[in-house]
Amino acid sequence: MDTLVSAEWLSRHIEDPDLVVLDCTVVTMPDDERGFRNVSGREDYDCGHIPRAGFADLMVDLADTDQPIEFALPTPEQFCTAMGALGVGDDSRVVLYDTNYTGWAARVWWMLRWVGFDHAAILDGGMAAWTSEGHALSIDAVKPPVKQLTPQPRPELMADRDEVLASLNDNSVCLIDTLPEEFYRGEQSIYARPGHIPGAINIDGLKLLDKTGRFRPQAELAAMHTVDRNARIITYCGGGIVASTDAFVLSRLGFSNIAVYTASLQEWAADPVNPMVVGEV
Repeated sequence: MDTLVSAEWLSRHIEDPDLVVLDCTVVTMPDDERGFRNVSGREDYDCGHIPRAGFADLMVDLADTDQPIEFALPTPEQFCTAMGALGVGDDSRVVLYDTNYTGWAARVWWMLRWVGFDHAAILDGGMAAWTSEGHALSIDAVKPPVKQLTPQPRPELMADRDEVLASLNDNSVCLIDTLPEEFYRGEQSIYARPGHIPGAINIDGLKLLDKTGRFRPQAELAAMHTVDRNARIITYCGGGIVASTDAFVLSRLGFSNIAVYTASLQEWAADPVNPMVVGEV
């Protein structure tokens, strides 16, 4: 199984006994105080999902909710237990999707890699691709048997604040800000301070997709990533979601030393000790 599959592929394999399909949707809604708020996509899932799909809740089950930031990483053991409850075992294959811009599915894909699981794919175009091709949805509850997913952590796939801070004076590290250009330049901000981490380049993660929500052709994605293949690459955004989409693309382009700064600007911008700059590089 490739790391990116089509709706047509999924329709042919959806009954495979080792295949686990997971809806990873988080819904972003307007909010007067912050401008937006994230809520679990479980309600939308209950109204209709891809047949046999379970729901992977990034807001609750797959996060450390005791931390002050959203989507804080649980321990590898906690994550594997949660995935096991969704029917993901050591011998499973997993297809992940969401209903909007693939970032939520990409975050779960990257977390699976982080715990040592490599048999996962993202549904190209997500729910929209599935329905646009005429495939049916289901409202049936999915209760798979609990499986054993053994953690084999790869801590190097996740970056923390200290590694990012140390990288500011390290030419062997490439920081990629995956927020839209106006946020990168500091013209708009939804975090504590505007701008970007010093030295970071900007690759808008939303532009990795075409108008249908599918990933752009490999040649176009490669042209967007003309960075040193020998560099340590750290992607970030606001909460490590779109940054995971870019990490997914980088891995498919053959880059090997990639990490996601999962806390991203929600942590970095909140601490005035951490430097930020505005404007173009």
